Amino acid sequence: MRVRGDVSYDGSPFHGFAANDGVPTVAGLLNDGLSRVLQVKVTVSCAGRTDRGVHAAGQVISFDLPDNLTVDWRSDSGEVTGRLESIRHSLNRQVGPSVVVTSLAVADDDFDARFSAIGRTYRYRILDRPDSDPFITSRAWHVPEALDLEAMETAAAYLVGEHDFSSFCRRPSPISDGSKVSLVRRVTSASFRRVVDGLSCVELLEFEVSATAFCHQMVRSIVGTLVAVGRGRIPASAIPNVLAACDRQVAGEPAPPQGLTFWSVEYA
Repeated sequence: MRVRGDVSYDGSPFHGFAANDGVPTVAGLLNDGLSRVLQVKVTVSCAGRTDRGVHAAGQVISFDLPDNLTVDWRSDSGEVTGRLESIRHSLNRQVGPSVVVTSLAVADDDFDARFSAIGRTYRYRILDRPDSDPFITSRAWHVPEALDLEAMETAAAYLVGEHDFSSFCRRPSPISDGSKVSLVRRVTSASFRRVVDGLSCVELLEFEVSATAFCHQMVRSIVGTLVAVGRGRIPASAIPNVLAACDRQVAGEPAPPQGLTFWSVEYA
C-alpha cells in the first residue's frame, strides 16, 4: 500500500532532508521512526530535498507499507484511515518536536512524492532594517539596510519562464556516461511582498518563487542575487546576462539557509 504524508519541520537541527549516515537528517529521522512503529524497514521519498538548516511547511513524502501489514485493511476505508492515524500519532512521538507529520493517507500505487509533483513553491524571508530581532533570527535573513523593493521586483520578473539556471545552481556531478546534467528549469512565478511576522509583529520582506522543479541551492542563490540588486550592487537589468552566462561566479552569494521554507507542492 502506497502512503502519502504531509510533513512540516524546523530545519535548524538537521543536515538537510536526505538520509546521511552519521549526521541527523529529516529523512533519517522519519525512516527510523516509521521502521520502529511498523517493525519493518521503511524508506521515504520526498517532493524536494532541502539543504541544511532549511525549513518546510508543506513537504510531501511517500512510502510503502508491506502487504502482510495491510491485507486486512482494504475492506473498510474507515479502518484504513483509523490505522494510518494511529501510525501518524505514534510516528510524531518518535520524530517530534522538530518534525511533525500532519497527515497520512492512502495514495495511488503509482504516486511518488517527487516524480508525481508538477510544481513546488518556496518562500524566503528577509528582515531589512538596522536592528535584528531575537524572535525571528532562525526564520529570516537579517540585512541591516533598507532594500530597493522596486528594483528587486524588476529583477525577479526576468527569472520567470524557462531558462538554464546554471548561474544559480551548484553544478551536479556528470552522469555515468560523462554527459552533463541539465539545469534548465521553468519558473512559473517570482514575487515579493511585505508581511508581518505573527510572533514578533515585525515587518519582513517575503520572496515567493514557484517552479516545476528546482536545482541544488537555486532559490538561495536567486535570493542572494536579488538582495545584491536591492543593495544597489547589481543592476536589475543585469539578470538576463547573469542567466545567459551559465556561470556560478557571476551571480550573488547564496542567501543563508535559515530564511528559506519549502512551502508547498502541486500535483496533477
